[in-house]
Order: sequence, then structure tokens, then C-alpha cells
Amino acid sequence: MIPAYALPLVAAWPILVGGVLIGLNRFRRVSQAVLVAALLVNLAVGVLLIATLHDGTVLAHQVGGWERPLAIVFAADLFGALMVTATGALTLISAWFAIVSGQADRAYFPAMVAILTGGVNGALLTGDLFNLFVFIEVMLLPSYALLVMAHRGRGQLMQVTSSRIYVTVNLLASTLLLAGIGLVYGVVGSVNLGDLAGAASASSEAAIAFTVVLLALAIKAAAFPVHGWLPRTYPFMSPAVSALFSGLHTKVAIFALFRLYAVVFDGDERFLWVGLVVFSLTMVFGVLGAIGENDARAILSFHMVSQIGYILAGLALFTPLGLAAGLFYLLHHMFVKASLFLSAGAVELAHGRHSLGEVSGLARREPLVAITFFIAALSLAGIPPFSGFVAKLGLIVAALDAGQVVLAIVAVVVSIFTILSMLKIWGAMFLGEPREAEPDAGQVPKRLILPALALAGVTVALGLGAEPLLALCRVAAAGLSDPTGYVEAVMGS
Repeated sequence: MIPAYALPLVAAWPILVGGVLIGLNRFRRVSQAVLVAALLVNLAVGVLLIATLHDGTVLAHQVGGWERPLAIVFAADLFGALMVTATGALTLISAWFAIVSGQADRAYFPAMVAILTGGVNGALLTGDLFNLFVFIEVMLLPSYALLVMAHRGRGQLMQVTSSRIYVTVNLLASTLLLAGIGLVYGVVGSVNLGDLAGAASASSEAAIAFTVVLLALAIKAAAFPVHGWLPRTYPFMSPAVSALFSGLHTKVAIFALFRLYAVVFDGDERFLWVGLVVFSLTMVFGVLGAIGENDARAILSFHMVSQIGYILAGLALFTPLGLAAGLFYLLHHMFVKASLFLSAGAVELAHGRHSLGEVSGLARREPLVAITFFIAALSLAGIPPFSGFVAKLGLIVAALDAGQVVLAIVAVVVSIFTILSMLKIWGAMFLGEPREAEPDAGQVPKRLILPALALAGVTVALGLGAEPLLALCRVAAAGLSDPTGYVEAVMGS
């Protein structure tokens, strides 16, 4: 069990490990081993948090014992614990891929991943709006370094262009987030989430200030219509980094959207229709963009936008059923999308970066790669018995239960288009006669596909044995529907 006073350490110690790894940069194997050990410990901490908080308990600790609003508060409920565990597992497997592919040999790569982990943990456990901003920035700074040092793209132009877009958009979104937090402080006089509980539903001025904060987070989450940066950057990162970012950056923003709307807006029903419209359009425009692409990782990136729409639709429903479905979808999507990015990246590293159709027939000559991709693709499309089926079925049932028939229809129709676009990759890359754009290219080494296979195994396990995770998601959703326990813990009541 984890005591409340240890919560700040969950965020701090990976950053300290990152500092040690900077000093060990010359000893690459040692630094990689230290990183793996640290990420294993981080995953174990997440599991312990789940074990501590599985019954709905909320832990909180005020660093230094200062009184509100100066207190630096860390708080953990089951929602945060699930996210710490899922992001920890995903970071570990992405680091595994980076090590076996040689991408982790780049200078300071292990250190940057460790610092990134600390930033993610802090953002998931802070009970303070300003410290949410601080930890998001702690998360982004090593990300800029990872983006540059582990780059891979179609040439120098796209490398520079995608980096410029990623950095510019995130800097602008961070500036908007800070401005929004300033407005919130000006209106309410505090950034402590306990003090802010229900503020946006009680005051129109506070609602406007918080809308600025939500807009900044929506940009970082890549929701429609501010999603364009994601498909213009993720396809041109290295495979390990694109998988890592897919499970961390947008997901932390989604976590914050769930948290703030539950606590600050108190699930205000007056604004839910906006979310239903915006997130439905996110589903539609994401999948339409995927259909128009002719590159595997570009298709996957647009799919990511579409799936973010599914996740946030659970928030827009804001019923216990809808929130639980959204949380399950969030966790499922982190593993499935990373698996797809890693399997496509493994093919790219072995055969080079080509448009669809220039490398084909992989199902015949590389069945392990084909099986891995096939499982994750079917799960993404929502085909049983994989976790994607449970996630989509849960969301559609929740939409029908809330009387949102149009949302349910959109979810089903977008799923059909998702299947079609995944078949586009499958048919071009895995079926047909073997054809090689680079005749001298070898096969995908097993060490490169095993990380993606492990993640595909997770989606199988979550599909066949979904009930334990669904039960946890229902408890976490109850904490969002009625955040009284979280608010009292943050306020030290």
C-alpha cells in the first residue's frame, strides 16, 4: 500500500533518475539498464496505487504543510492510479522497442524518457491547476529533445516541418493554458482544485475562464477542429517516439479534460451538447482523413484523432455508464494504438519508409508481424473478442441509455469506415505477392516485433477478461460523477 505522503515522490523520483542518467550518458548499456529498472519500479508503483485505491479511496498530501491556496497538493484516486499504471506500462514497452531497435543509443535518450515519466506522473497526480501546467511543461521539454534526437522521416524537409509544427502548436497551447489559468485565478482567487469545485457551474465568469483552459487542453488532446497538428507530426517521428507520445501526451490532456469537467463544471448538463457535437465530428473527420491517406503511419495517426473522439464522447455523455465506457476506451486505446505504431514502425525499420503497396506480401513471409498487426487492427475496429469491441459496445450502450441515438449511429458508422481503412493497410502491406521497394532489405527481426506483440496480447486479455478492468472503471467513473471525496481530500477535510 502507498501512503499519501509518498505521492510527491511518484512524480519526483523519475526526474531524479533522469538526472542520474544524464551523468551516465557515456555508459549507454548501463543507462538503458537503469531506465528499464526505473520503469519497472514505476509500473509497480502504479499497480500498488490501484491496489490502494480500488475501493474508491482518495489519497492527498500537501507538500510542506502550507495552507491553501499556497499548498502544493498531490491527490490520487482510482482514475489517476489506472492512468499511472497504463502510462507506465506503455513507456516501458516503448523503451523496450527503442533499445532493441537501437534508437535508445542516441545520447540522453534514457534520461529524457525518465524525465518525461516524472512529468506524466506529476500531471496525473497533482491537485492544483497551476502545477498541472508545470508538470505538462516538464513532460514536454524532454519530448522536444526526443523529437529531435530520435527523428525519422521522409527527408530533411518533413523532419524540420513536423518538428516545427509540433513545437509551435504545443508552445501556443501551453501559452493559452497559462492564460486560462491566470483568468481562473483572477476570477476565483485560487487554483486549488478543491477550491475550484463547482466554480464554473456557479459563475458565468468562471465558466468563461475555464473554457479557455479546456480549449488549450483540447488542442493538446487533438480534438476537432484543432486536431490537424497530430497527423502532420506523428508519422514523421521515430517509431518508438510516436508510440510513446501516442500513449502519453494526448492522453494526459484527455485525463485533465475528464478531471476538470467533473470537478470544476460539476458535470454541468448545459454544456454537454457542445461536447457531443465536437467529439462526434472528431470521430468523423479523423476517420475520413485516414481514408484519404496512402501511408500506414499517417493512416494510424488520423485514426488516433477519430478514436480520441470516441473517448471524449464518454465525457460528453457524463453518465456513470458513459464515463466508465470512456475510461475503458481510453485505457484500451493506449495499448492498441501503440501496438499498431510499433508494428508499422518495425516494418519501416526493416524495409524502409514507403507508400502503401510498395512493400507487400508480408503475411506470407513474415506471419508474426502480420498476426500482431491483424490483432491490433481488429481491436481498433471494434471486432470481438478484443478490447476494442468491449470499448465500443460500452460506449454505444451508454449513448443509447442516455437517449443519444445520433451519437450511437455515428459511432457505428465510423467503425465501418475504420474497418475499411485498416483493410487498406492490410491489403496493401500484408496481402498479395511479395514485392519489395528495396530488394536488399531483410525481414523484420523478431526482437522488433515482440514489443508490439506484447501490447497486442494486452488487448486480447482485456477483451476476453474485460470484467475486472470494467469494474475498476465503474468505480473510477463513480468518483468523477460525484467528486465529493476527491474534493474533500484535496482540501484536506
